[in-house]
Amino acid sequence: MIFYIVVFLFSVFVSSVSQIILKKSAQIEYENKLREYLNVRVITAYGMFFLSTLLTMYAYKGVPLSMGVLLESVGYLYIMVLSYFFLGEKVTVYKALGVVFILLGICVYALL
Repeated sequence: MIFYIVVFLFSVFVSSVSQIILKKSAQIEYENKLREYLNVRVITAYGMFFLSTLLTMYAYKGVPLSMGVLLESVGYLYIMVLSYFFLGEKVTVYKALGVVFILLGICVYALL
């Protein structure tokens, strides 16, 4: 089961990285709408989303559905950290507390 948990967490990480790539692509000014949606960054990000979906489906072979919700919530943490390093977003006390409360809420929900 540990192997499937690692695969699941990796899947969430891949999804988080693809979201960062899409955000970086959205910050670029393109010459037309077609280029805005058909460029290397966007296509790569959606390919990573597809890979993440496949990895998640595979991981659910060994991870109970109730645990999947918990593992998926780690994405909030990944996004906050990746945004800090690659987008230059500041991690304020309120953002950190928000992520902590989200994670705690999901953990409480999973225990019920």
